[in-house]
Amino acid sequence: MKLPPYADLLGATLQWEDGLPVLAMPFSADVLGRPGFVQGGAITGLIEVAALAALGHQLAGEGGGRVKPINVTIDFMRGGRERVTYAAGTVTRLGNRIANVEAIAWQEGRDKPIASARMNYLIARG
Repeated sequence: MKLPPYADLLGATLQWEDGLPVLAMPFSADVLGRPGFVQGGAITGLIEVAALAALGHQLAGEGGGRVKPINVTIDFMRGGRERVTYAAGTVTRLGNRIANVEAIAWQEGRDKPIASARMNYLIARG
């Protein structure tokens, strides 16, 4: 699976957990916000790439397709600290033209997310 170029800017790498894509973004000066914390835009970008990876993985099993974001809602729960940040998406509904995806970002464990998102995508199959 090929990630969008923005993943390279974040330093994010693709890992697989139980057959599903998970992204890992190391802490670096490139994602530094206020001292000691990950910048919110970097977290948002990581979550978006994770959602696209999850949707792309599911679409690949159905013949592929192109996607276009319709809307994105991000909720920040706590600050991301100076450590690796992980993100994963879950496709909650995959219709013929619309997909709904949820994603979370975490550092210490999935049970303590630092941010979550709900996204809707328009799908062009084929």
